[in-house]
Amino acid sequence: MTTTAPQRRASISDVARTAGVSVGTVSNVLNRPDRVSPATRDRVLAAIDKLSFVPNGSARQLRAGTITTAGAIVLDVANPFFTDVARGIEDRLSQDDFTVMLASSDEDPDREARYLRLFEEHGVQGIMVVPATSDIDHLLAVRRRGVAVVLLDRPSPVSGLSSVAVDDVAGGEMAVRHLLTLGHERIAFLNGPHFIRQCADRWTGARRAVADAGLDPDEVLVDVTISSHNADGGEAGMREILQMPDVPTATFCINDLAALGALRVLRREGISVPHGMAVVGYDDVDFAAELSTPLTSVRQPTHQLGFRAADLLLADPASAAEQITFQPELVVRASSTGVAQA
Repeated sequence: MTTTAPQRRASISDVARTAGVSVGTVSNVLNRPDRVSPATRDRVLAAIDKLSFVPNGSARQLRAGTITTAGAIVLDVANPFFTDVARGIEDRLSQDDFTVMLASSDEDPDREARYLRLFEEHGVQGIMVVPATSDIDHLLAVRRRGVAVVLLDRPSPVSGLSSVAVDDVAGGEMAVRHLLTLGHERIAFLNGPHFIRQCADRWTGARRAVADAGLDPDEVLVDVTISSHNADGGEAGMREILQMPDVPTATFCINDLAALGALRVLRREGISVPHGMAVVGYDDVDFAAELSTPLTSVRQPTHQLGFRAADLLLADPASAAEQITFQPELVVRASSTGVAQA
């Protein structure tokens, strides 16, 4: 495993010293480059690149004391799952009088990179990130520049980076195993792209459940990729499922929002749940139990995810990185069994 040790963030004085100019000259290069000769400007820019210097956009407002702001980038703050995670982050940070800057990447690596840059420029103490892709090299670079980083809702692939996650392989496995025990032999999975770790892991778990039952995953499971992890994506995915020549009898959804969209289509088409189509969601957000047909779902400890991520972010920088993995729980309701359960 690769270990990444945090380094002190380069200051504007470091840049000035490396370039052999005054701090005022560096400031002019950053804010008024037309006042600096091309040769001097090039020398300063080379020093900035060499030191991986990030301008502190909050310096003017925070001339004294410690900056007590942390950043958090999630995939979509409109998703109730991430709303609950954000509340856990806020509850922990408030104990140490920190505030949080929250942003959505919308599963877009470029958007994620922009927010990372903005957070660094505003001088945040650390950043919690749900990565938009499997590549975290850019996050390791942020850490090397002296900003604490914690992976959120994803296990860390390196020993020197803290993370808080849920065992999504186990979650996918328990959802599909449940449907298999109910007698379903053809199961659709409304899934997202596999470069998103959660999607890949839940798919791995789903296939494992089928294989453990002595069946062929390629014959039992149908992977339906949806363009967005929300109700609209779930609706589009369910319409695709219903047009298949051999329509599955059950659908496992990447999250509860997608399941909500799937249930809407089934209701419009007059297909009973679960007798015409069993549905299982993921996350167990608040509305899951309140639907007209309560939704079976894989529960994640959302508040704990956020709380513990913030806890790790605030830990002593000299302490060893920690990787925390929570176990999910299957909550069975009427959308899969036809029987409401407490």
